[in-house]
Amino acid sequence: MSTTSGGKFGDVQTGNSTATTRSIVVTGNRIESRELFAAEREIIIAHGEENYRLRLTSQNKLILTK
Repeated sequence: MSTTSGGKFGDVQTGNSTATTRSIVVTGNRIESRELFAAEREIIIAHGEENYRLRLTSQNKLILTK
């Protein structure tokens, strides 16, 4: 899964053929994790040329891996 961003934290699209656009609310420098993980347990964060996986565990913890 790959992602692209339409702004600083604006619209997010998935890299598959059924891509959808959604908005994420940013308050100051805070994003609620429930908005990031709206329908998934894992998201991909593109940082420069690298992709990172941010996963939500069964114990409601976050794990970031390269």
